[in-house]
Amino acid sequence: MLDNKSGLIWLWVTVVLLILDQVTKYVVSTQMQLYQSIELLPVFNLTYVHNYGAAFSFLSEAGGWQRWFFSIIAISISILLTYWLKKLPAKNLVLCGAYSLVLAGALGNLYDRLTYGYVIDFIHVYYDTWHFPAFNIADSAICIGAGLLLLDAFRDQKSEDVKDD
Repeated sequence: MLDNKSGLIWLWVTVVLLILDQVTKYVVSTQMQLYQSIELLPVFNLTYVHNYGAAFSFLSEAGGWQRWFFSIIAISISILLTYWLKKLPAKNLVLCGAYSLVLAGALGNLYDRLTYGYVIDFIHVYYDTWHFPAFNIADSAICIGAGLLLLDAFRDQKSEDVKDD
């Protein structure tokens, strides 16, 4: 089924996650007040915040130039991932999935940066006094995609080690 197809057929994953990301951000931004928090579980809240930086609010206080810097990075990565998907056989499930996930996350946060000047975050995980920075569906897709890339790298390394013996 996937033998002669390029990885571009995996773009459906990107589209679905991009829609999910934008719908959840729209719901949060229209139904909650900025900084409002709704407890869903003893370790999980919906907390509406704006992130002007990158991961963990990196460079959030940089004065505005970071919006364009991170946008250029997201555009470059998106072009590169799309090119790699085109060159990759669709049957490479791990890499195609990883690229599709990272692409969805990059595009979801890029849309926010270009439209609003910040990224909408709302998933807030914590325990006792420890709080993980708020994030969103796009961030989750990037993290899962990065995890798949690591898995693929270790899997390939292990298979190369076996071949050398």
